Order: sequence, then C-alpha cells, then structure tokens
Amino acid sequence: MTLVEDLIEIVGAAQVFTGTDAKRWSEDWTGQYKGMPLAVVRPARTEEVAAVVKLANAREVPVVPVSGNTGLNGGALGTDSIMISFERMNRVREIRADARVAVVEAGVIVDALNTATEEHDLFFPLSFGASGSAMMGGVLSTNAGGANVLRYGNTRDLCLGLEVVLADGRVMDLMQALHKDNSGFDLRNLMIGAEGQLGLITAAVVKLHPRPVDHVTAMVAMDSLERSCELLNAIQDASDSAVVAFEFMPRAYIEGHFLVSLDAREPFEAAHPVNLLVELAVMSPGALEDVLEEVLAEWMEEGAVTDAVIAQNEAQRTEMWARREAAAVIAFRQQPVLSADVAVPRESVAAYLDEIEPRLRAIDPSCEVLSVAHLGDGNIHCGCHTKDASLIPALRAEIDALAVEMKGTFSAEHGIGLSKLAAMARFKDPVAQDVMKAIKSALDPKGILNPGKTLAPE
Repeated sequence: MTLVEDLIEIVGAAQVFTGTDAKRWSEDWTGQYKGMPLAVVRPARTEEVAAVVKLANAREVPVVPVSGNTGLNGGALGTDSIMISFERMNRVREIRADARVAVVEAGVIVDALNTATEEHDLFFPLSFGASGSAMMGGVLSTNAGGANVLRYGNTRDLCLGLEVVLADGRVMDLMQALHKDNSGFDLRNLMIGAEGQLGLITAAVVKLHPRPVDHVTAMVAMDSLERSCELLNAIQDASDSAVVAFEFMPRAYIEGHFLVSLDAREPFEAAHPVNLLVELAVMSPGALEDVLEEVLAEWMEEGAVTDAVIAQNEAQRTEMWARREAAAVIAFRQQPVLSADVAVPRESVAAYLDEIEPRLRAIDPSCEVLSVAHLGDGNIHCGCHTKDASLIPALRAEIDALAVEMKGTFSAEHGIGLSKLAAMARFKDPVAQDVMKAIKSALDPKGILNPGKTLAPE
C-alpha cells in the first residue's frame, strides 16, 4: 500500500489531505515559512496518533505536529512530511473543580478551555493575543508565556501531567495530577518546550486558578523606564502582590497601532514615550482600585508618573488590552520584518532598549525599530521593519547578542523553531547542546520528529 493508503486505513479518507487540499497547512500565520507537506492527517484519538507515528517511523518519513499554527518561528513548517493536525482532538475530557485541574486534549483552544471552566469560577491563566486560536498542544510544545506570567508562570508552571506519543508509536502516560512526584527523571518538563522533538503531546492535566471577581486595569505614562521596576514593586507591596500584568508599549508602538486599527485611540490626552498597561486581579470584593489610585497619585505628585487612566468599565479595559494584544499584527503589517523574542533581568530592560536601537541602526540606518515588552518578567519583543531582507540575520544576531551580554536569553517564550537555530548554535552552552542532541538521539533515533528545528545543526 502507498503511504496515503496506509494513512487512510488509520484515520479514514475524510481526514487525510494531500495536494491542493493540504494547502492551508503549507504556510504559517506569518507567511514567512512555506512548504507543502506530503500529507496532512487529522486524528481524533491518541491511538490514531500513535498508529500514524508508528507508520512514519517504519517508513522513516518526517512527522510534524501542528496545532493552531500561530507560532512565529517556523516550528510547524511541514515540507515533505506527514503533518499531524490536532484540531479534531479538542475535548476537555474532565474538569475536577475541587482539585482545580482540567484534563484536556492537544487540540483544545485556550479560550475554549476558559469558557468550559467559567461555570466553576475557575480559569486557565495563560493570556496572549492568539489565545482564541492557539491550542494546548502548541502552547505546551513551546512553553508559551504571555501577559500573566508575572502572577501565574509560564505554561510549564501550569501543567501537572502529560500524555505523549513517542517516535516509535508508544504512548507515555504521565497524566498523574500530582504536585509532588519524585519518581525519577522529570519527563513531563522535558517534553514541555521541546517543540515536538522528543514526542507528540496528545493530552495534558493542567492547573486551574480561581477566576478573579474583577480586575483593576490602568494605562500609566512615564517619561522613561528608569523607575518602572520601582513602580511595579510599589504597586505589588500596596496590593499584596495582586499585579497580574505589567506591560510596556513605547510611543512608536502606539503609532503602529493606529496603522492597523481604525478604532484605535490615544491612551492619554497627550503623547508619552512610555505607556504602561497595569492590571491587578481582584479575588474578592475590596478596594484595590483605591490602592492603585493612591500609589499612582503619590508617583504623579513627585513627577515620576506623568499621567494615568484607570478603566471604569469592561469596555475600557477591553480597549486597553486590544491595544497591547495587537502586537503581532503591528509587527507583521509589512514585510520584510524581523520579530525577535528575548529576555533580560527585569532591571535591565530599560538599558537594553536604550542600547539596542543605535546598534540596529548601525547595521541598517533606515530600519524601523519595533519593541514591546512584558515588563514584569523582563521579556522583550524587539524587532524591526527593514527594506533589505538580507540584513535580517545580522539584525537578529545583534538583538540576541545584546540580550546574552546582559545575562539574558535569546529565546523567552516563542520557542526556537527555524528562526533561532543560528542563535542556538552561537549562544547555547556547547555541553547543553550535546546533552539535548543525545536525548533527541535516544528518543528519536531515526530523527523523524519535527526534523531540522530547535536543535542547532552539526
């Protein structure tokens, strides 16, 4: 039988796509990574995933998992591979409200999980612009972050258990919902963030948190980022650590938002170089709005904060968040574009942003520098529009190099994929690279799982 006939035998003819029928999986959301797969299959059960992977392993055909396809680094490019789409594996298998956990399949969309948990007054606190399309398999495979990391942590901090199909088709059951488990190597966390290199995540046990009864959300203006960490600490201290998001948008970002949204408005009456989005989670009725007002009033009196607007209703809060969550649309509104994702110690964000712009302009004097940051955890999305695509590797290398110089990392929350392979080779500890390659070789000796991604080439 041919490969396609074998795949049809496993999942049915209606769930195997080839040729023009597979075109929608041939490029990612950014449009930067394009390639036709041999076939796309849409399994409905873990057993079908296992059978497809076992077949691919026997025939030594590459397998590339794809979830919402909203990644930015080419991690789901499936040229000449069997792509396994998890969109049909979209069941929330179980919600255990008393234990505050949910059992979900890899194709569950993040927002859909939050809809399912709403009746229990719980939520899954992963918050980012693509949460309406990103699926759990993808966010687990990249250890996604977002705006709420300051309070709740990355995806790895929100996962208790996994179900994983290995390269030979065996299913590894790590689905215990345990907060303590010292029974050997931490295989769960090894799989999270591995981008499908070591196995395909098919299901997970994830932590849920009490749903806030309300939020206090504000836009805050400053003349510089120099005292931004001090402001965050002051709000945290006054609110008993209720801050869930502390986001930075420079003036250029605000102007970029006007270009992609007809509804965009100025956050303040006057333009400011530093625009912060601050949000506090209200877990029980109280006076957190008064707390935030008092802190901001003190800072305005001494001149460190130049303006502030606190949302008075959900519509105003939604408008504030729509501005911040437009980051990807703003960045990719024109090509060529470089979108990078680095992290530095929180106290170094201001110095990084001050230094990176002249370094980029030394390479490309006409480039339009783009930056926005999860300021609360030091994660900077820094990039640029350039008229010369040939300069992108040099520009990216400069962005990564400065982060590493400042004791940071070249990859904070988007994964490695294809776009950061050069940085992996240049900056990742050589011994660590050897260990990762040894693990890859042990678990996937034929190298069929998402080949050419994540690990620096030899």
